[in-house]
Amino acid sequence: MDLVEFDDPIQKWEAMTAVARAADAGPWDSIWLFDHFHTVPEPVREAVFEAWTTTAALARDTQRVKIGQLVGCNGYRNPALYAKIAATVDVASHGRLYAGLGAGWSDHEWKAYGYPWTSLKERMGSFAESVELIHRLWTEDDVVFHGTYHSVDKPIVEPRRKPPLWIGGGGERVTLRLVARYGDACNFGTGQVDIIKHKLAVLRTHCDAVGRDYDEIVKSTSLNLFPVDAGADPVTASAKARGRYTVDEFREIGAGGGSGAPADIATTQEIRIRLEQLQEAGIEYVVVYIPGVAYDHEPLQRFATDVVPAFA
Repeated sequence: MDLVEFDDPIQKWEAMTAVARAADAGPWDSIWLFDHFHTVPEPVREAVFEAWTTTAALARDTQRVKIGQLVGCNGYRNPALYAKIAATVDVASHGRLYAGLGAGWSDHEWKAYGYPWTSLKERMGSFAESVELIHRLWTEDDVVFHGTYHSVDKPIVEPRRKPPLWIGGGGERVTLRLVARYGDACNFGTGQVDIIKHKLAVLRTHCDAVGRDYDEIVKSTSLNLFPVDAGADPVTASAKARGRYTVDEFREIGAGGGSGAPADIATTQEIRIRLEQLQEAGIEYVVVYIPGVAYDHEPLQRFATDVVPAFA
């Protein structure tokens, strides 16, 4: 629901691009998209741009920032196609792609677009095979693979590229094992320190089991935040970004930004303290969603000026 204030789809696109360019001009390391066909958490008749098409376009609209998806849905593209798309976009971006992948969860989208909504066991089995296969297609020639869910017979994945693979999710039996074997980065915990500490301990155990250097993996989480100055009135400070919504509605819309939690309206000092806590828990990278940023770039600049330098 980030772009509902714009009626024309072209206006929506250009507003999104303007945010990407604003981030590109500042100290931000990366910009991120989600891979959904409908609005989340509730589907409404509102424009949602396809993730990989948008990633490719933003790669050409920016010059410096990395570009990723948090995360791509495994069920929407077979793994060989995913490997080919990601390699293509990595070239288009001159090596600035963060390739995100997760098992997927939005059942209404799968059903609406004609993808079979299978059991959790089957979706995770497909996801596990995909991660292994994508890794092999990026690193090996003449891959032959005959799994339960996926098969390939020597596909030529050229250009040969291996962008960093970001694996989303904190499942301890499948997902974190995949991170230990194949992931360059992981994302889980939605900013919850206790959960993050536990998941990182599990990840370390999996790394030890397969002989992987735990420190090679970027540990990340996601936060939904709207930064304000100390003493600012939340209603006034968020007015331009909120548009037609109340503060409570605005915070709930923020739940669609990636972490699934309502957005917190917080001072930059409060945000710095929260990030320090995450850092102490073992998090090295934070993806921040700022609701309403398409209508008001000031919070983006405030975060860049008052928060980012403390951790750069």
